[in-house]
Amino acid sequence: MAVHGTVAAGFEGVCEEFASFLEREEHDPGAQLVVYRGGERVVDLWSAGVTAESLLAVFSSTKGAMALVAALLVQDGVLDLDRTVASYWPEFAGRGKDGITLREVLAHRAGLVGIDRGFTREELADDRRIAELLADQRPFWQPGQFFGYHGYVIGALVGEVIVRATGRTLQEWYEERIRAPYGLDLWLGLPESEEPRFLSTLPMLTTPEQQAELDAAPYSRFSLGGIAFNEHAPDAVELEEFVNARPVRAKGQASCGGIGSARGLAGMYAAAAFGLDGRAPLLEPNTAAEFARIHSAGTDLVSDSVKQFGLGFNTIAGSFASVAAGSFGHSGAAGSLAFADPRQGFAYAYTRRRYAYPGGAAPENAGLLWSVARALR
Repeated sequence: MAVHGTVAAGFEGVCEEFASFLEREEHDPGAQLVVYRGGERVVDLWSAGVTAESLLAVFSSTKGAMALVAALLVQDGVLDLDRTVASYWPEFAGRGKDGITLREVLAHRAGLVGIDRGFTREELADDRRIAELLADQRPFWQPGQFFGYHGYVIGALVGEVIVRATGRTLQEWYEERIRAPYGLDLWLGLPESEEPRFLSTLPMLTTPEQQAELDAAPYSRFSLGGIAFNEHAPDAVELEEFVNARPVRAKGQASCGGIGSARGLAGMYAAAAFGLDGRAPLLEPNTAAEFARIHSAGTDLVSDSVKQFGLGFNTIAGSFASVAAGSFGHSGAAGSLAFADPRQGFAYAYTRRRYAYPGGAAPENAGLLWSVARALR
């Protein structure tokens, strides 16, 4: 499969690894890969199934934009991590939620992974409606004592705190402070004018062995995992189809409704950690360190697997040995991965159009990251 794009001198090995991965693939994944060294873009590659300007669903990589908005407002003194959510949003206090702090929400410790009846498709596209329904929901575990991935709802919870504190939505803050100033191709609310560049997510392709593995591990749709991914709802939608619906893209659901490119994702993290276009980094070192610091580690009650979270961000170093401690970013269900590594001085973003087996950051990220690490050395 053809590789398109450019790499700076010294990063030829990244292009070779990207080409090697594509050669092993039977079907073009529609992949994009971008790396910044500090504020300089040094890798800009894509496969034949997309262009550099194609806009793809980035699923939970959206949470990185959500977390960055929260970090900026904490840095500004507008939000306080250790204030209770109810002190901003009084309706939230009922059903044992009065002591939950913003820090616990961002660390996936609130116990509010969904609602008892499940969300309708229309509700799941709308952060304000999600928040309204969660305000009347009892937690699924003692808040603060355990953690579990708030996959569909963390953006709505954080977003409602932001609305109550500032009178403006998370999406409005993102557009004004982050996307528009840098011209980033990462949207929380895709305008109609940009729709022609959007390429819908393609379904996962599996071998018989892979499908057997997926089928061998069924779980109840009423388990914590089923509730967190809304599989118990009467009109449940498959995650891979979620952002193929225009209302989700238009509203910019802040947990997993973002639309963008690898250029947009990598540019956001470069701006956050290193600065772009001669500007200072968006995040001060202390802010970046606090949001990257591990707040939740161990068994995630939703996925029943070992995970680590900072505040809103994944702690990427826990999943990839070539990534330094203190890195911050997020992965997405179709295979995307994007983050900043302040210690090694780079920002990375990988996206793909075809849903990757088995979900989450696609397996090829490991090899691509090793090639980046070698180039940096």
